[in-house]
Amino acid sequence: MTVKPSHPSVDFDVQRVRADFPLLSRTVHGKPLVYFDNANTSQKPRQVIEAVDNHYREHNANVARAVHQLGEEATAAYENARDKLAAFINAGSRNDVILTSGTTQSMNLVAYSYALPRLKPGDAIVTTVMEHHANIVPWQLVAARTGATVKAAPIDQSGELILEKFFELLTSEVKLACVAHVSNVLGTVNPVREIARECRKRGIPLMVDGSQALPHRPVDVQALGCDFYALTGHKMLAPTGTGALWAKREHLEAMPPFFGGGEMIREVRFDGTTFADPPHKFEAGTPNIAGFAGVGAAIDYYQGLGFEAVRAWEHELLTYATERLREVQGVRIFGEAKEKEPVISFLLEGAQATDMATLLDLEGVAVRSGHHCAHPLMQFYGVPATLRASLAFYNTREEVDAFIAALLKVRKLLM
Repeated sequence: MTVKPSHPSVDFDVQRVRADFPLLSRTVHGKPLVYFDNANTSQKPRQVIEAVDNHYREHNANVARAVHQLGEEATAAYENARDKLAAFINAGSRNDVILTSGTTQSMNLVAYSYALPRLKPGDAIVTTVMEHHANIVPWQLVAARTGATVKAAPIDQSGELILEKFFELLTSEVKLACVAHVSNVLGTVNPVREIARECRKRGIPLMVDGSQALPHRPVDVQALGCDFYALTGHKMLAPTGTGALWAKREHLEAMPPFFGGGEMIREVRFDGTTFADPPHKFEAGTPNIAGFAGVGAAIDYYQGLGFEAVRAWEHELLTYATERLREVQGVRIFGEAKEKEPVISFLLEGAQATDMATLLDLEGVAVRSGHHCAHPLMQFYGVPATLRASLAFYNTREEVDAFIAALLKVRKLLM
């Protein structure tokens, strides 16, 4: 077996970065933790943890509901996160960014506020076989209520979207197209600009699930040309319960509110209520203020690293981990697209994914097992589940070696 040298060829001080992540230094079952479940949720740097802690210690109050100092500070932190997110994805305006609990809420917002009022019997929504359930189920729910249908474009065995098949589905009955920027199971990067261009030719709005893209690559929503872009904070170093939806202004102005309550209104009367302008029209109730203080800190952290350095290191790790994994007898890797992010789904011949994940955990290695909220994709490959090793910029070659050593040990136990 050939073992690659453990020193990096990319100029990236991963050990300095790792020092910012407290959880990475812990042990599991007496073994050093190897955290390869980053597509599920990322670990948090101390800067994010401290931002959340500082909010509760120094600034805790509700947003937009008080003129006292604490209320103004809380509101400033919350709105500052919107400003940073808008700049991070190059939104045309901060007011085009709706703060949500994550991609699932963002998708449902589009489903019920945009799609539902526009669908009728015979209409269709187009998505793909590789989608997360959050980019399937909301469309099914609104389609069932309106008599519309949901159609799925196929992929090939390498995990790449068959574009001509996707485009063939974009008929006059289609009222919305939906696609993941990056597959959460395969790591496949979809050509969103090309897809958006074809959708625009046909007058079909495009919804993009950006959950797995933002942690790994710069995103410019205006350059992509899509109509909606959803993102999740907890996969990109920020706290859970945070996320956003970006949408073109004309859609936001035409969409009715999805949630009703406080702070999303201009005036409430029993003979009729008038609503606030976007984005606040879609932000009823008390938000996760401390979480969004963490979002601001997470964006600062990414920008301090620089995305080019992050991408270069993650792609070196992906290449190294894929090569090492191929050395293990009986391994089947799912998804080998030409362009992908650091996600590897695989199975070991003759072994159950859950059994393998459980035994790997005893060796200190955290990977995801199961269907990854992507049942149709599992059905396409003819398996009930896979193992998924998903990497981040704070992972190392030494951790890849430890993962492979643990996998070889597990293989010996199961074979």
